[in-house]
Amino acid sequence: MAGLARCSSSFISSPAFLRRRRLPPLLGAFCMLSLGFTNLNSLGLKFGSNKGFHSSAMESSSSSVSVPSIVVYVTVPNTESGKKLAASIVKEKLAACVNRVPGIESVYEWKGEVMDLIFTHIKSTTLSYIQTDSEELLIIKTRESLLNPLTDHIKANHEYDLPEVIALPILGGNLPYLEWIKNSTRD
Repeated sequence: MAGLARCSSSFISSPAFLRRRRLPPLLGAFCMLSLGFTNLNSLGLKFGSNKGFHSSAMESSSSSVSVPSIVVYVTVPNTESGKKLAASIVKEKLAACVNRVPGIESVYEWKGEVMDLIFTHIKSTTLSYIQTDSEELLIIKTRESLLNPLTDHIKANHEYDLPEVIALPILGGNLPYLEWIKNSTRD
């Protein structure tokens, strides 16, 4: 938690931080997404009027180059499920690309189902309801406007009762790649 105390907008946006990169990338992303910044201009990021959060690097391109794009994270229980869901998403033009990342491990609390049996035998309230499962992560690149149809498709075709669907904005990047996302997905 001490590392989070250093996660202030003035510290992260300072030239010294940007040169040294003291915080691990995931902690920096956590700070940015969860805690927010007060000085986004020093990072080259700002809020647009109706455009949402975007990079000033994307503004310099012509208006036809990019549309607001997102990355969506979805976990699946196994390789077969991941291949099937990824293919259906791309086939329906709900995304330009789906990366499949095998071998992740998810740690979570879920309804206490696993520990109920233990509680009846041990009668202890100090046990937790933590579960661990091997899964595969799908990283989906698509248009922001397709999030709702994509979510509906995932919910209709996923093995889990409550599938993970988490969307993050693409703040900038390789403009030809962002154009490819736009051209590879439905309007």
